[in-house]
Amino acid sequence: MTPEVRTVVNLKPYREALALPGLRSLLLVAVLARIPLTATGVTLTFYVVQDLGRGYGAAGLVGAAVTVGAAIGGPLLGRLIDRRGLRPVLVLTGIVEAIFWSTAPSLPYLLLLPAAFIAGSLALPIFSVVRQSVAALVPEDRRRPAYALDSMSVELSFMIGPALAVALATTISARHTLYLVGAGIVAAGVAFWLLNPPTADGRQEADTPRRQVRRREWITPRLLAVLAISLAATLVLGGTDVAVVAVLRENGEAGWTGAVLAMWAVASLVGGFAYGATHRAVSPLALLAGLSLCTIPVGLGGSHWWLLCLAMIPAGALCAPTLAATADAVSKLAPAEVRGEAMGVHGSAVTIGLAVGAPLAGAVIDARAPWWGFAVTGVIGALVALAVLPIQLRHRRAAAAAQAEPAYAAANH
Repeated sequence: MTPEVRTVVNLKPYREALALPGLRSLLLVAVLARIPLTATGVTLTFYVVQDLGRGYGAAGLVGAAVTVGAAIGGPLLGRLIDRRGLRPVLVLTGIVEAIFWSTAPSLPYLLLLPAAFIAGSLALPIFSVVRQSVAALVPEDRRRPAYALDSMSVELSFMIGPALAVALATTISARHTLYLVGAGIVAAGVAFWLLNPPTADGRQEADTPRRQVRRREWITPRLLAVLAISLAATLVLGGTDVAVVAVLRENGEAGWTGAVLAMWAVASLVGGFAYGATHRAVSPLALLAGLSLCTIPVGLGGSHWWLLCLAMIPAGALCAPTLAATADAVSKLAPAEVRGEAMGVHGSAVTIGLAVGAPLAGAVIDARAPWWGFAVTGVIGALVALAVLPIQLRHRRAAAAAQAEPAYAAANH
């Protein structure tokens, strides 16, 4: 097979997915809308430290307030989308975002904390809405490349948003950057309100009446396993982020932090592209296991920044595929009637993993050494993979038995 033919074969899943009505515009608006959202954490940190004169611990509490609020509010907003539709939720969250970001620069620290919690609880649900809309726009057998594109767009947003926020905060001021970030978030809400992507399968709704789905029908052991995998994956990623900074500072190469993190992000983009182009699905469990096992030894390459770059490539290549696979799995396991709430729960798992991974790695690094940050978070991810393995094996045995029954009945008819 020539390289040209191989390239066509690899690009075919993406071309088929992007040819579906609405998906191209959804992903384009999503990558732009997520940029200000990814800038919120670093902007608030700069504001609390520089303008309010507080320490990084105080800034971390503000970030934690936003995170806890988002973890609680995500499923509730998703359920509201399922029941009332997308636009009312966008109006509600857009108003809250506008109030918070326009008043935050004038709030004292003790008022900023509860305001951050409320803003996090009613934050614009762009991340979960995009995943929900992908499931509504794309047939189940084509979702893998669609979710791979979504994960790659998230990587692009995280590459641009925080860096842009740092540049603005250091060039003008953190206070003015808060206003700009808020304006960007409100603009993102307006863009999604105008786009109004579908959040449910319109064909299914036209053919069948909407039914009430109880939580015990869709919160199954398999779904809980996927949520555990999602949390563990982002715990590993959050810990890796902190460990990279610690290792480079330990070796006097902190100036190369941006280059190492950029290599990590590029590897994730390449891995996400390869994952979406494959014709054979890879389970989230296998991807988590690979991500965790590849992360454990990364710190051994920390003697020089370029060795650390090389050591991070295998784990980096599994970042976007793991997150894409978990979103795809949730979209298949949750009925369409409650997909918004399910995606909200998935978003909460991702958020909690990131929130736990960074301080956990920091505590381990303070107690031991920088490279332990990679090892401990990687081991935790591997242990979660082992814990959910029995659920995966039971499902495979049940699926194999279900396939074998018709064949056995036909052979003995």
